[in-house]
Amino acid sequence: MTALRLKKREERRVLAGHGWIFSNEIDIEQTPLKGLDPGAAVTIESANGKFLAHAYVNPHSLIAARVTSREAREPFNATVLRARLQQALSLREYLYPDPYYRLVYSEGDFLPGLVVDRYGDVMVVQITTAGMERFRDDIVDALQSIAGATAIYLRNDASVRKLEHLPDYREWALGEPVEVLQIRENNLLFEVPAELGQKTGWFYDHRDSRAALAPWVKERRVLDVYTYLGGFALNAAAAGASEVVGIDASQTAVDAATANAKLNGLQDKVEFRCDDAIEAMRSLFEAGERFDVVVLDPPAFIKRRKDRDAGLRHYALNNRLAMRLLNPGGIIVSASCSQALSHEDLQQQMRLSMPKGSLGLQVLAPLQQGADHPVNIAMPETLYLTGSIARLV
Repeated sequence: MTALRLKKREERRVLAGHGWIFSNEIDIEQTPLKGLDPGAAVTIESANGKFLAHAYVNPHSLIAARVTSREAREPFNATVLRARLQQALSLREYLYPDPYYRLVYSEGDFLPGLVVDRYGDVMVVQITTAGMERFRDDIVDALQSIAGATAIYLRNDASVRKLEHLPDYREWALGEPVEVLQIRENNLLFEVPAELGQKTGWFYDHRDSRAALAPWVKERRVLDVYTYLGGFALNAAAAGASEVVGIDASQTAVDAATANAKLNGLQDKVEFRCDDAIEAMRSLFEAGERFDVVVLDPPAFIKRRKDRDAGLRHYALNNRLAMRLLNPGGIIVSASCSQALSHEDLQQQMRLSMPKGSLGLQVLAPLQQGADHPVNIAMPETLYLTGSIARLV
């Protein structure tokens, strides 16, 4: 097996448990990256030749290697893959009574480059690295035998695959194609059209956030911006909101959210509108519309560090427009799924976005991705979702 040797003193992050090795950390004079096949298994060594980890390599990527094992006698293979999948499944089965959750969360479950969302017996899989792509068939076999999958959809069209020099494709690798995925969350039913779904379909990461909304919406008027399939909106309606308005720029998503409202008998309390979020919030303000609760869960505005300044402006604009729509003492639920935006960064944008004359914002509860998106304590990159429930006074 090819060895990659790190430069002097570059082993500290790996020894601390981090799973990424960047190309500029490798001594390419002694151990060249050039010529290595993307996804090939390698060992990682310190500058003095001491074994550090097993990994797979991609010479085309800034993240040149991803750690797969830290035991010299345990290189990553189909057996290790199955053991990690079993560990991931055990955690979810302990936490969730129903089989609807993120089953595998990449480095959070020590399976770099693999994401699996579970919809009962249907699994939606996303493979994002060349190393994990080599185990594609093993992943399908393991999900079938360990998790009881009867249908597996490979949704391998994430933009990050281009950085790995991988082709995009979507394919049903097991079973008959399923047109609509079904889930149960917080005693509500949702249907997710398989081809409509963003990423792997449903945003399981906000399950706890949607549940945390319940105490703040009873007999209140609620606005859910960027509603997608109505997750926050329908949770609010079910928790006793007097009226809910959901906004999304996709007519297909609005139609699916409307169908989900009917599925749960909430169609008389919820209205979904197709509109651009920014324009909708401006129009609502100009029309004199006000709400007791506004939920703001936009897409990631900061996908790369170079996007940070523009992304901060987007978060500030969204929060400013949302807060203008609040009645006195109103509640804002503001979230971000940009990994490069910290909890403190988002709170700063919220503070700067308060209307003039406000006394202040009272933070009532922090928000974070659910336990089916476990955070690897040595990899801050695995914590990406943040937010706050706050009261504007």
